Amino acid sequence: MSVLTSLTKSVSAVILDLDGTLLNTDGIVSNILKVFLVKYGKQWDGREAHRIVGKTPLEAAAAIVEDYELACTQEELVHQITPMFADNYCEIRALPGANRLIKHFKHHGVRLALASNSPKASIELKISYHQGWKDLFSVIVGGDEDRSAKPSPEIFLEAAKRLNVEPSSCLVIEDSIPGVTAGKAAGMQVVAVPSLPKQSHLFTLADEVINSLLDLRPENWGLPPFKDWIEGTLPLEPWRIGGPVIKGYGRGSKVLGIPTANLSADGYSDFLSEHPSGVYFGWAGLPRRGIYKMVMSIGWNPYFDNPEKTIEPWLLHDFNEDFYGEELHLVVVGYIRPEANFPSLESLIEKIHEDGRITERALELPLYLKHRDDPYLTSLLGNDQYH
Repeated sequence: MSVLTSLTKSVSAVILDLDGTLLNTDGIVSNILKVFLVKYGKQWDGREAHRIVGKTPLEAAAAIVEDYELACTQEELVHQITPMFADNYCEIRALPGANRLIKHFKHHGVRLALASNSPKASIELKISYHQGWKDLFSVIVGGDEDRSAKPSPEIFLEAAKRLNVEPSSCLVIEDSIPGVTAGKAAGMQVVAVPSLPKQSHLFTLADEVINSLLDLRPENWGLPPFKDWIEGTLPLEPWRIGGPVIKGYGRGSKVLGIPTANLSADGYSDFLSEHPSGVYFGWAGLPRRGIYKMVMSIGWNPYFDNPEKTIEPWLLHDFNEDFYGEELHLVVVGYIRPEANFPSLESLIEKIHEDGRITERALELPLYLKHRDDPYLTSLLGNDQYH
C-alpha cells in the first residue's frame, strides 16, 4: 500500500522519528506493560495503543492511568516503569528496512536527523545498541529539550535549524499521527509509515503513506534511488519459520483456486510484530516430500479483512493430496510488494499469480537459488528432494 500525492519539491535532508519508525518498540512496550499492570490487578490488552503512539512518556502514562484506572499518578507511573524500559532497550530490534534506509542516505551524503518525543538520553541509549547508528545522524533532538512535543512542529523546526537547511527542504518519516501533524505544521514533506495495523486511512495529512520502510522510494523525493531491487524483488537477510500446516479460512482452494499451506500464528507474536505485512518469497521444505519454491503473504489480507495477522504460504507445486499436520519449514529470502486491497476477486487472483511468476523466475537466480540448500530445509529430508 502506497498513497502518494503529487511531488512538489525535492528534499535535501531527512528527519526520522525513532520509536515505531526505525525501532520495533511496540513489542517491548506491550511485554513490559503486561508485567507491570499485574501489580495493580490489571491486564494489558492493548486497547489504548493508539493513544500512546507518538506521545511523550508523561502523555502515554496519563492515558494508561486513565484507561486502567490505576491508583497512581502519571508521574509515579513514569518513575516506576522507566527503569523497566531501560533494562530492555538492548532487546529492541531495528524494523525491517531501517538499516538499509539510513545507511543508504548516509552513503549518498543526505543529511540525517533524529527527532523524537522521547528524552534525548533515552534516544541515545536506544541507538547505542545498534552498531554505527550514532555516527549516522548529524543531529538528535529529544522531547525534553525545553520544546513543545509533537504535534507541535518545534522539534522538527529545531532539527532543520541544526542541520542548516530550510524546513521546506526536509522530508520527515513518521509512524504516528502526532508526528505527521508536526511535520506538516513545520512546512515539511511527510511520509507516514503507520506502526499500528489498519490505521493507514487516518493519515490523511501525509504526503505519502507506505506500508513499511521496505516500500520507500527515495527518488519520489528527489533523493538517490535504491539500487538493490532485482527483477521485481528485494533481497533480504534470510529468516526461518516453521510449524505444522493448519487449516486456514478455507478460501485458498475453494475461493481463490490457490491452495495455501498456512502456519499457526501461535508462538509467532514477536515475529509478526517485527515483520511488516506484505508478500515475501523463498523456499519451503516438507519431510519426505521435498523442497519447493514458495510465495507467502503475511498480514490481514484486506480484501477478506482477516481479524488477525496470518502467515499464508503458497507452495508452487501441484500436490495430489492435502498435508495438514505435516511439519513445514520456510526460508524467506526476498520481498515483492506491500499488502494491498483489490477492487475485485479476479484482480486479487491475478495479482497472486503474478507474485507466483515473479517468484518462479527470481528463485532461479544464484542469489536466491543457493538458499535451497539451507540446513533448516535439508534437515527435514532423508535424501535430496528438490522441485
